[in-house]
Amino acid sequence: MTRWGVELEAPVVTLGGRELLQLRFDVLADEAEPLRYSISHCDRHWQRDDLEPYEFMQGFESGSIEEVEFSFATRRPYVHYRLTLPANGAEFTASGNYVVAVTSEETGDTLLTRRFWVTEEMVKVRGEVTKPYDGGAIMQRQELDVKVEGGSRTTGPFVMRLDPRPEYTSVLAQQNGRLDNQRWLEFSGYDGQMLAYRFRPQNIFDGGNTYRFFDCSNLYTPMYNVLRVEEYGGELFAMLRPEEDRSKKHYLSEKTLFGGMKVNVWDRQNKTLEADYVWVNISLPMAQPMLDRSVYVVGQLTDWKLDSASRMEYRPEYKAYTKRLLLKQGYYSYLLLATGRQQVESATERLEGDHVETPNMYTVYVYYREPSDRHDRLVAVKRVMAAVDYGF
Repeated sequence: MTRWGVELEAPVVTLGGRELLQLRFDVLADEAEPLRYSISHCDRHWQRDDLEPYEFMQGFESGSIEEVEFSFATRRPYVHYRLTLPANGAEFTASGNYVVAVTSEETGDTLLTRRFWVTEEMVKVRGEVTKPYDGGAIMQRQELDVKVEGGSRTTGPFVMRLDPRPEYTSVLAQQNGRLDNQRWLEFSGYDGQMLAYRFRPQNIFDGGNTYRFFDCSNLYTPMYNVLRVEEYGGELFAMLRPEEDRSKKHYLSEKTLFGGMKVNVWDRQNKTLEADYVWVNISLPMAQPMLDRSVYVVGQLTDWKLDSASRMEYRPEYKAYTKRLLLKQGYYSYLLLATGRQQVESATERLEGDHVETPNMYTVYVYYREPSDRHDRLVAVKRVMAAVDYGF
């Protein structure tokens, strides 16, 4: 799910603005089935709150998905669905966290859910990535410092102003799209009239590494990090170059999608309907399995989750961790995270390595809720790029 015309950015729109969101997805089938969508409002922890639909939307919060197209000239047929939000005649009337769910009209099963944000942009946010305040592991970690100051927004003939108070303000920081290491920042004091969130352990992130990357947009000539593409039983299999443990290697700057993905076809014009689905085989050679932790393929290609769908399996016969994913042709980036129950080191340290130079993209979400409010307001979203001169 993306903002209209901005494919690789988070789905964030401004309350009262003209931005649109677009949800696009495929169902692997020969024929279309009737699907419905429904929108719900959530608190800052993504739990459904008590707001009724008329309190967060003007117009209908649910309906049928009517934009349907069929794939053509592909080995595996699929149906492509497209939903634009808000729909014609509808408008979001409350800021905050939202979830759209897609269900089958025939069975009632939920096919997918996606999160998006509606922000008021009522306050100004300043973010900066610096050296860790505690002076420890300065070559491996990054500190994100945030300041929040009052602001205003024009709504019709009215000008609304908000001067945030720390007891009603909550600040969430996210590194790229990762869910496993996002955290709530702690208020550290005032900097003039601004609320400051800095010099706390929650502000320090492990640097990680640039995201691994492969390109399967060409099925005839292997491209970046693809060894070969083969066909068995009418299905396509892309064998990637074996991955490696990068934790002991020097940092190498490369272009990155920050864990994102982009559908693309090298030799066809309509990438949406002519891209094939390919079984992508990812492998990580290792003489012995790690008994104290599991290995996950993490990025947009696995919905940023650490679960059975993203966990790699150790295969003794190959002496390697392996994972097979069914993906649409295009560009993909990801990390290999190693996590365990008694985690002492960072999830990136074991296989990726941590580097202060890594160009991470941080997103800051500022929520506000006074005692009289009935929901958590999202009053600002700010993106901060870790691209500073550390002077080493």
